[in-house]
Amino acid sequence: MVFVLFVVHFLGDMTRTRALEFVLLAMLFGCPQPARSNPLDPIRTVFLIMMENESWSDIVGNTNAPYINSVLLPMASHCEQYYDLPGAKYLWYEAGTNFGIASTDSPFTNNCQTPEQVQTTTNHLTTYLYNAGISWKAYLEDSPTNIIELAGYNHYVVRHNPFAFFTDITGTNITTYCTSAFPYGVQHLRPYTEFAADLASNTVARYNFIVPNLCDDMHDVCAPLTNRMLQGDTWLSSEIPRILNSSAYQHGGAVFITWDESSTGTLPIGMLVLSPFAKGGGYASTVYYTPLSTLRSMQEIFHVGPWLGAAGDATDLGDLFRQLEISQITLGPGPSVQLGITGVTPGVTNVVQASTDLSHWTNLSTNSVTSDSFSFTDYPTNEFSRFYRVVEWQSGP
Repeated sequence: MVFVLFVVHFLGDMTRTRALEFVLLAMLFGCPQPARSNPLDPIRTVFLIMMENESWSDIVGNTNAPYINSVLLPMASHCEQYYDLPGAKYLWYEAGTNFGIASTDSPFTNNCQTPEQVQTTTNHLTTYLYNAGISWKAYLEDSPTNIIELAGYNHYVVRHNPFAFFTDITGTNITTYCTSAFPYGVQHLRPYTEFAADLASNTVARYNFIVPNLCDDMHDVCAPLTNRMLQGDTWLSSEIPRILNSSAYQHGGAVFITWDESSTGTLPIGMLVLSPFAKGGGYASTVYYTPLSTLRSMQEIFHVGPWLGAAGDATDLGDLFRQLEISQITLGPGPSVQLGITGVTPGVTNVVQASTDLSHWTNLSTNSVTSDSFSFTDYPTNEFSRFYRVVEWQSGP
């Protein structure tokens, strides 16, 4: 017999599901093949945190990063081969290119009257999200309230704000004080002081881009700790628990923590992922990744396109997440079909369903397991074709 297997995904306003489906067709020869979901599909809310200027090898085992090493690493998935890209680092995450802009460049010069590096294109991630009706927001530590700062403010620097380079976010009416009051940009570029309240009220966006200030992102040495790495580690130890305890995270969230570039040369930088759907437990991926991998992952999570820049040629971050799949199909003994399902999210509801026409589905089994796998045996009768799917329900808040 030949088993034709394929994947479907079901989305709803208040639920996020992963589903697998395969078709059993009566034919003469063949063998079962696994049916797999996209492991990024269940993610509903993203928190992307940008740190600065540390190679991964400098962080791992460093006593100045006790929270990362003792708390985050044992519970997260992380990358061992995640490399930065040249030029303006943050733009890769938004547009899949650096537009030829150097890492130290700002969008404007001459008291913000010369738009030297300003981009008029609308081909970038957050515009894709907005056009698709998906909410987004950047939280910028030390940025002012209700105005777009395009130069610098306290320990905030504009080059760490990729959205400041795009006129569809900042507008074109820039003052000599290097500020803009363009409503769309003001609505989406917010001071980090608002983040805690938005988390608590469950009003965070679907896509949240978080930029600590120069003291908290490991860039500068600042009082009172006067230790770049310890400053950033301490900031993470304060902010990450706040996210993990939120409803947005617990109902389909994922936290991505990365660094913009290595401290020296071309060494790998860090990428840690925390999510109910991540493999976690200290899982270390050796897949080659770059910021384009993260951008591709965001486009896959939110189903927006076409691919930005070279994101279409990159490998997504799926290896860091569990992959729901029907990994084993066994016929017999007798008129039975045994299914082995792996990549399950512990604690959520799984429903095994069957159909003879792909339109009407019958629940065969409903369970919630504490492990990442389970098995099920069906005893079909008199069906020439039988369709199965496994649906994983992630309830909304």
